Amino acid sequence: MGPGAHEAPGPTPGGHSTPREAATGALILLIGISAAITALVGAVSGGAEAAVNRVTAMSSGDLQSAGIVSAIVLLIIWFVAYFIGGYVAGRMARFNGARQGVAVWLWAIIVAVVLAIVGAIVGQNVGANISGLPALPVNSGQLTTAGIISGIVVLVVALIGAVLGGLSGMRYHRRIDRAALEG
Repeated sequence: MGPGAHEAPGPTPGGHSTPREAATGALILLIGISAAITALVGAVSGGAEAAVNRVTAMSSGDLQSAGIVSAIVLLIIWFVAYFIGGYVAGRMARFNGARQGVAVWLWAIIVAVVLAIVGAIVGQNVGANISGLPALPVNSGQLTTAGIISGIVVLVVALIGAVLGGLSGMRYHRRIDRAALEG
């Protein structure tokens, strides 16, 4: 192609992906890792119904400690998943790993919002009856407050994980570039 000609989207002349491609690839990897971790946790715990039955059988004191331990474990899972997604984006994009980590986080939020909207629309149209499912004995006012606080904490932990992962992925290229300049 001559000068000024438009090239098809894809890897840049150095063979590196564009930042958008890196963030999209990292998001896909993040979704896959999150699904695998969720399946693993579900399989290890004996399934959702068994877990709910165990939680409802506990006394209120045990319920609080089980909730705290569960929250910590889930935050660690979220952190690791977003760290890996940010790492992949930072490594693929090579430059500005923090920005790539934020892009992974934003794409995940956008996908979650779109899926929530689709789920709400489809759920209304299907008319699923969920009255037979087990429920936790929790006041709805407490559930709302706890849900808001939990959501904010999860968003912050995920953002920190994605940014640190992006910086870590970018650091990989810094070492290679330094070695190339020295050698």
